[in-house]
Amino acid sequence: MAAERVFTEQLIEVCPEKAVEELTEALEQDSDKADYYCQRAYAYLLLQNYKEVVEDANKALQLKPNYASAYLKKGIAEYHLKMYPSSMESFTRGQELDDENASFSTWIKTCKENLDSTGQQDGNAEEAVPKIKHDWYQTDSHVIVTIMIKNASKDDVKVEFAESNVSASVKLSAENHFKLKLNLLHPIATQYCAVKVLGTKIEIKLKKTEATRWEKLEGALPDIKNFIPVQSLQYPSSSQCTRNWDKLVMEIKQEENDEKPEGDAALNQLFQKIYADGTDEVKRAMNKSFTESGGTVLSTNWTEVGNKTVAVNPPDDMEWKKL
Repeated sequence: MAAERVFTEQLIEVCPEKAVEELTEALEQDSDKADYYCQRAYAYLLLQNYKEVVEDANKALQLKPNYASAYLKKGIAEYHLKMYPSSMESFTRGQELDDENASFSTWIKTCKENLDSTGQQDGNAEEAVPKIKHDWYQTDSHVIVTIMIKNASKDDVKVEFAESNVSASVKLSAENHFKLKLNLLHPIATQYCAVKVLGTKIEIKLKKTEATRWEKLEGALPDIKNFIPVQSLQYPSSSQCTRNWDKLVMEIKQEENDEKPEGDAALNQLFQKIYADGTDEVKRAMNKSFTESGGTVLSTNWTEVGNKTVAVNPPDDMEWKKL
């Protein structure tokens, strides 16, 4: 009889992709192992493949109905899929089975806050708020986002503008609100943005800071230049001396790169250096603590965090909320 294969969380965290492959092979040989499904669910969770997490956790629970760890992983994945009622049910059941695990209490509190804010008390998100489409188009100077809600009242429409994002909330009824948050591809001039509430739709007009064509509405800018000149450009000037403007831009960028970061930027740089220079145990500790705590804990001590679930622990003067 072949020896049973062991997959610890430490091994899974080193390379989740490889763990998925090996656990899949193990399940092909023994498909009745609840532990294998739960461990593969953990690997999928680290890879943010949340639908696969739910599927594997459900298989583990079919084989082992009182598996608290499977309920925890299932609940976290359902939360990220915005299935808040199902997530609440998973966390509540898991807490009944393992009330010493503080992670259940933390996640239950977070779920309650989202259920209160979205109005999801029964059923899933699609049942609580009807599906509402939004679209966008652009001109040389503006990006216009349209929300397809008819006959909305101006008093029920709230829009907040920030340089890199816009948030909209529309009251549909006493119980339901439509909410939309967009992380914009490019910055906007917030002081020149506006909202129009029409009979057939709501228009959100965003003023571009530059006359640049947006390839998409949301997302991070690619790490490439928007414009690459064929040759070095020398613009006309009234001065007898010509100036290479491309060279000047490069010099300015070099000065910016040479500046020492301060505040949060300096702290992030420090964490990156610790991770890059750290041992495998330090990297595992940082990955595990950051993932399980929702980004509120970053530990380099594997002995401290290796054998327990790291609970969410925001600063005393702050309240942790999952977005």
